[in-house]
Amino acid sequence: MADAYIIDAVRTPRGIGKPGKGALSHLHPQHLAATVLKAIKERNNLDTATVDDIVWSTSTQKGKQGGDLGRMAALAAGYDVKASGTTLDRFCGGGISSVNFATASIMSGMEDCVIAGGTEMMSYTAQVGAEEANAGIKPLGMGSGNPALDAIHPQSHQGVCGDAIAALEGIDRAALDALALESQRRADIAIKEGRFAKSVVTVYNEDGSVALDHEEFPRPETTAEGLANLKASFDAIADFDLGGSTFRNQILRKYPGLEFKGVHHAGNSSGVVDGAAAILLASKGYVEKNGLKPRGRIVAYANQGDCPTLMLNAPVPAAKKVLEKAGLKKEDIDVWEINEAFAVVAEKFMRDLDLDRTKVNPNGGACALGHPIGATGSMLIGTALDELERTGGRYGLVTMCAAGGMAPAIIIERL
Repeated sequence: MADAYIIDAVRTPRGIGKPGKGALSHLHPQHLAATVLKAIKERNNLDTATVDDIVWSTSTQKGKQGGDLGRMAALAAGYDVKASGTTLDRFCGGGISSVNFATASIMSGMEDCVIAGGTEMMSYTAQVGAEEANAGIKPLGMGSGNPALDAIHPQSHQGVCGDAIAALEGIDRAALDALALESQRRADIAIKEGRFAKSVVTVYNEDGSVALDHEEFPRPETTAEGLANLKASFDAIADFDLGGSTFRNQILRKYPGLEFKGVHHAGNSSGVVDGAAAILLASKGYVEKNGLKPRGRIVAYANQGDCPTLMLNAPVPAAKKVLEKAGLKKEDIDVWEINEAFAVVAEKFMRDLDLDRTKVNPNGGACALGHPIGATGSMLIGTALDELERTGGRYGLVTMCAAGGMAPAIIIERL
């Protein structure tokens, strides 16, 4: 098959995802996506009429985030009308899947230039959630709410799942807090040393003033004592009345007798943020014709499903699967990016694979930087590439859990 090359990767800084409080929260999601698409165009002198497709990821496709954000954002970014676009949803994993789908179209030989990426404005989705709650719509966990499906695969709230997994794996809160504290420390170093500078682009308001030009979410002042004093976030949610059942009961139906308590809180869970990212991919022929210099190559990708009731455990089998597809061993990977949706996800990942922790999320993760659902995967691919270039490493592996018990994974090679 043909090679798919990474030409460039850009992202916005992550803004605090609270309505009226975050620096990006007043902007339209299309504006945020258009920002990174403009940057890709300008940084690479890209003739957008030659872009075969734009594959975008957005998890909550409602209201302003609905209506095929990939196409609408491209038009807002001034792209030629010939550049089509589509939008997908693999929950948290969509930002990797958008790159994987773009890669597949290039490797098949059907397309030569594709932009992948994603956007999520959690400040906006919080408003959507509040409106639904005010309308009397009760949360249904991460499943469809279909009784027939729930009878086969009961699905719970993701935070409650994280607490249950910690109990099953014997991972205590102290270990999770330690991971979160290290995430903050590493992110602080990365920011101070300018390790994100190559990829992060400024977001401007409609009037041309700066909306955000730096990471807004990190809390470098975090201490172990401060984390230890935070109240667990999901105990009350676990026992929320769903109308005859609870999120806790959903798990107990599949894992009877499991006793678990809250060990995740605001400090060791992923931050609620707004953000967008874009990655420019191209075939060898397109690269040569347009005089481009690839930064990386897609080596392999994979998708993996796992238990929907626990939801968060697919990254380990996904990583094993993509390593096998690539013909590589874990020792070949120089940079690992595993999304810190909850600290237990990254902690279990490192324990199960017996990884060198210095190579995993070396510049911090979502506990420190935040997790803009549909955009995070594309952000992590760009971050992995930047880190490979900074350190001279060769291979990077990126994966993350997704609702429904899934995980996409990808291996990239620095060129």
